Amino acid sequence: MITTIIIFVLIFSLIVFVHELGHLVLAKRAGIKVEEFGFGFPPRIFSFKKGETIYSLNLFPIGGFVKIYGEDGKKNGDVDEKRAFYSKTIWTRAKILTAGVIMNFLLAAVLLSIGYWIGLPAMINDDETVNAKIQITDVVSASPADEAGIKIGDTISSFKINQETINISTISQMQEFINNHKGEEIIIVINRGDEILEKNIIPRVVHSEQEGPLGVGLVKTAIISYPWYESLYKGFVSTIQLTYMIIIALSSIIWQLIVSGKLTMEIAGPIGIFDLTNQAAHLGFIYILQLTAILNIHLAIINILPFPALDGGRLLFLGIEKIKGSPVSNKVEGIVHASGFAFLILLMVAITWHDIAKLF
Repeated sequence: MITTIIIFVLIFSLIVFVHELGHLVLAKRAGIKVEEFGFGFPPRIFSFKKGETIYSLNLFPIGGFVKIYGEDGKKNGDVDEKRAFYSKTIWTRAKILTAGVIMNFLLAAVLLSIGYWIGLPAMINDDETVNAKIQITDVVSASPADEAGIKIGDTISSFKINQETINISTISQMQEFINNHKGEEIIIVINRGDEILEKNIIPRVVHSEQEGPLGVGLVKTAIISYPWYESLYKGFVSTIQLTYMIIIALSSIIWQLIVSGKLTMEIAGPIGIFDLTNQAAHLGFIYILQLTAILNIHLAIINILPFPALDGGRLLFLGIEKIKGSPVSNKVEGIVHASGFAFLILLMVAITWHDIAKLF
């Protein structure tokens, strides 16, 4: 558990650090005064000043911030207006606001490139056998697999029934075996990281076609690596593909929420992501690398949405300023962003509560 907590903190610290670093670098390049670059959230533990910027290490490690002079608009008594955020062109401000998101996408691409160089798990055809394994990609809630304690990421090596061991090398073999033993108690031998576990399970006789007798999603995978020059290309292409897939999934969630008033897909909050981190930690370093890349893309997409308090919300106000020819008043923009932030906190609390409820 301690190891998972450390990995969880390190993952989010890296994501936030890179994001805020993007804002910092672009702001300084634009000649804007940066008052503080903080790692973590206050209270402050340690700080030093280099030039005009304070660099601080704060108590709560998940998070970070860049305090840019004039980012909240023009105020009475400004003595350095030429170096204020609000004094720069809309295009310059837009570049600074999007820099964090771009850095997250770049980090994802770099991590995936490293992964492809070391060797990442990838889907292969069912008839391919070199270094192949059958892996669980989904576990349906309240299904036989869920009740047996099978988790996403587990790999299936064999079955046992009547003291006989049946080795499995293809998904079709596994499906045939399960279908032939519906309603019977069998033992599934799974690998979870370095552990070998045996799970007693009874495949259900009555089930939907989508869920199957066990209630699991299956894919055949193998660890595939590429030369470094190919891995760079693969990493960037995979980042684009994952971004497209996540946008489609997120759009579907929002659309179904609007149409039906309820979520049709699971959304993970901090507790859910912690559980995913725990699973990745058990599976090995390469899975942690992959999870970090995917979380980078997720958070980058969410952050660029045109919602108050997010970078995308601030970009929206820049768009309004461009159309109307003058900035929206500081008071109005402040109220909108504060309301958006309050909504996001409430949403996070609701998702966290849902994650906790699923544990019991």
